[in-house]
Amino acid sequence: MSDRPLRLRRSQLAVPGSSEKMMTKAAGSAADHVFCDLEDAVAPNAKPAARHQIIDALNNLDWGKKTRCVRVNDTSTEWCYEDIITVIEGAGENLDTIMVPKVMNGADVLFADKLISQLEQKLKLKKRIGLEVLIEEVEALQNVVEISTATPRLEAMIFGMGDYSASMGVDIREIGGANSVYPGDIWHYARFQITVAARSAGIDAVDGPYANFKDEEGFRVECKRANTLGMVGKWAIHPAQIEPALDVFSPREKDVTWARDMAAAYAKAEAEGLGSVNHKGVMVDAASMRIFNNIIKKADLIGM
Repeated sequence: MSDRPLRLRRSQLAVPGSSEKMMTKAAGSAADHVFCDLEDAVAPNAKPAARHQIIDALNNLDWGKKTRCVRVNDTSTEWCYEDIITVIEGAGENLDTIMVPKVMNGADVLFADKLISQLEQKLKLKKRIGLEVLIEEVEALQNVVEISTATPRLEAMIFGMGDYSASMGVDIREIGGANSVYPGDIWHYARFQITVAARSAGIDAVDGPYANFKDEEGFRVECKRANTLGMVGKWAIHPAQIEPALDVFSPREKDVTWARDMAAAYAKAEAEGLGSVNHKGVMVDAASMRIFNNIIKKADLIGM
């Protein structure tokens, strides 16, 4: 697991793979991660052409430091294997991850893993292409631990609450709102299970879409709920959602400064043979340093 690359996923921007204009805008956006979509955003008869539009975008646009991802169709469809083969053969060196939707179990993850491995060998690619998967069916949530440990290639699991709602039979009339009969966050259990499994496997947990992109306040609330549980980011289905996600999932400057100050004090205490130190009224020990180090690692990755 230690050789998995560290990537920022504070904001994962969705963009239709059939739209050259939208992919160009996405490449120039502030999102950490962009996934060009071959699944829900592309009509069945447009999927073959969209593969080549994505290849062109990956090879010829300036993506900066973004993670470049392609969401393929799920493994139960007729398009999945050709999505993976065509995109990797066409843009393998300019592709960071493949996102597989609607995985049900570890076998679905291993299908993509084996196919990607064969292509990497055939094309003699210089870097490993990562995998990201969507947990959006009740069967997947039941198998989330198996999925999270299926392959070292797996880098992230994303909660897809839209399809999950259908799979679970959720009454969408009772989602949110002042008159909701459900007490609390209806997505808490699924988010919690995905995050625990992801953290245990050493991979990222990411929260899925928020449909009303004009409702920034509601979007921020959902970001804060996911962030509080330990998720590292959230999808953006519109560029308007990028900045709020970056804001919520980034540590505050004062918290970073505080964490680095605590770390320096603890390092000094360790050098003196002490297991803990009282620094500025705070007892710093190995347990608290794990929390401070989480802040420091994220700040370092962001470049703060």
